[in-house]
Amino acid sequence: MNYCTGTDEDGVTELTLRRASEFTIEELVHAYNQTRVDYIVPMLMNARRLNEYIHNYDVKLEYSAVAMSDSQILGLSLLGVRPGRCWSTRLGVLPVKRRHGTGEALMRDNIRMARALGAKHVILEVIKDNEPAHKLFEKLGFREVRVLLILRRPPHRLKEDEDVGYHVTFLGADDAVELLARRRSTPSWLDETPSLINAGNLAALQVELADGGWGWLVYQNTTFQLGRLVLQTEAGHPREVARALVHALHQVHPIKDTNTENLPLDDPHLPGLLDMGYLESFRRIEMRLDL
Repeated sequence: MNYCTGTDEDGVTELTLRRASEFTIEELVHAYNQTRVDYIVPMLMNARRLNEYIHNYDVKLEYSAVAMSDSQILGLSLLGVRPGRCWSTRLGVLPVKRRHGTGEALMRDNIRMARALGAKHVILEVIKDNEPAHKLFEKLGFREVRVLLILRRPPHRLKEDEDVGYHVTFLGADDAVELLARRRSTPSWLDETPSLINAGNLAALQVELADGGWGWLVYQNTTFQLGRLVLQTEAGHPREVARALVHALHQVHPIKDTNTENLPLDDPHLPGLLDMGYLESFRRIEMRLDL
């Protein structure tokens, strides 16, 4: 067990940092949800979702931190671990315990663990306009990398005038993994290839336009929802290729809700997605600390 003790900034509460692996999933879920009740985007968890989150994003509870005072959990922060890099995620502190050093103690523990693991850098995402968290990360040396968009397309059938004229080929999970190996864009931790493979239910499609443009789309297809979209244009204009790709996708799945996370603001496919009814839900700022 790895413990770190200290006091918060007003000298009242003694903090003990413990490994998240010392707690049950249910205890972590309960504590996490309490820390998120007033967040801009709460993103509450249940046991199943947290287990999936841990699996999909290579979160290591033995390196993640829980802040305690006596027997009360004050906050927690999880750490994803992949070769050469780490990802700090789901930082949360009880509302009544914020601005007393708990969040900083949790983040410093994540950084310390990342260094001990030999990581070259730590990345994280913070919801845009979450100023207290953003200022904390800047204080610790994180710098802004880019703006990421969370997009949603509510279920609805395509309009006749949305047909863009193309030939489509539908592909399976093995093809999807092969296509991801050809990806030129820089993914975030959420849509890195290991995350997508861990999440499963991958499929893909390829479109060819009459003018010679073509490209492909990898996506996750679950019972009620589509998501984790990765688009690449191999020839032609990305906006037109994107329109054809998502048209083909929603032609086959017209009543499935679609959510996709962390599309870079400058992604050339974004205008095509917006053309086809995708809406911006909120934004994140990706930040990085070189170790």
